[in-house]
Amino acid sequence: MTLTRPPSRTAGTGRHARPAGTGRTVAVLVLVVLAALIPVLGPSPALHGTGEAEAPGTGGIALLRTVLFAALSVPVGELFVNRLTRSLPDAPQERPRSWSPYAAAAGFVAALGLASVVATGNLVPDGVADIDVGGLYESRDGKLALLEVNGFLAAGLCATSRRPGLQVWPLAAVIVAEALRAHPTTEYSPLLGSGLTLVHLTCASLWVGGLLYALRTLRQWRGAEAGPALLGLYARVAAVLLAAITATGVCSSLRRMPPGTIVDQLTDTAYGRVLVAKVILVAAVAALALWARIRLSRATDPLAACSPARAEVVALGVVVAVSGLLTALPVPIRW
Repeated sequence: MTLTRPPSRTAGTGRHARPAGTGRTVAVLVLVVLAALIPVLGPSPALHGTGEAEAPGTGGIALLRTVLFAALSVPVGELFVNRLTRSLPDAPQERPRSWSPYAAAAGFVAALGLASVVATGNLVPDGVADIDVGGLYESRDGKLALLEVNGFLAAGLCATSRRPGLQVWPLAAVIVAEALRAHPTTEYSPLLGSGLTLVHLTCASLWVGGLLYALRTLRQWRGAEAGPALLGLYARVAAVLLAAITATGVCSSLRRMPPGTIVDQLTDTAYGRVLVAKVILVAAVAALALWARIRLSRATDPLAACSPARAEVVALGVVVAVSGLLTALPVPIRW
């Protein structure tokens, strides 16, 4: 028995056939953009009517954290997918050009900008003279900011060396520093919060960066049998990553918004509003991921799953931007 593709609806019409599923992908992306409207426009719409004051430089800090998260995801994803390819028999030796050195450079600049904010007492510096570099060594946040700067610098040096796999250690240091920074010692159960953020950020970096590099690898391996196998292997791991991201995200949110105040805080605080937008975005990304996995299992050409997977990458990029904004907004009051 042989499998044949159904004839294209545009066959014989003299028009170029449009790839199947393109219209649905565009529709989903439009909904995703609408759901992300508040965070994309910046902190002002999210803060409107909440009674919360916008801290100086919130938009810039959100942008720097977005760059930092993206710069962290790219090399982590490359290391992750390269490890998956080693478990595939007859996998081609060709690999896409690494973006890790560029990501490390971007992360270094973003971490340096965030460190300058910490060095001026969490205020946006007006000039170089306002930055107290020595003061960074005297505070916990300053030391963590320096650790992130040095981590990206070391990761960039490793990425350009003969053993790029060594960058996993400075990248891990950056993730640990970011997890500790997000939960100061004055917070309720800071170690628990840092542990949740550690798992959340690690899994998110593997998911986002891994999917991006997996699609780049498939394009490099066009026509090779190992391509669909790599996408299927990534899909199985991504399902576990999504479960871990969801669980840690829910637990972190509940810690900051106790059950009795969740509804009010989701609608009356900037943090809650952006969190709702992020949840909608992640749900859309999960739907795109499920769609890609279904197409991967049913299509005669497994590479047909690349179309929704590319849309998933775009949506994940928006999620990273929303996450950057979320870290710059005032944390809800624990009543």
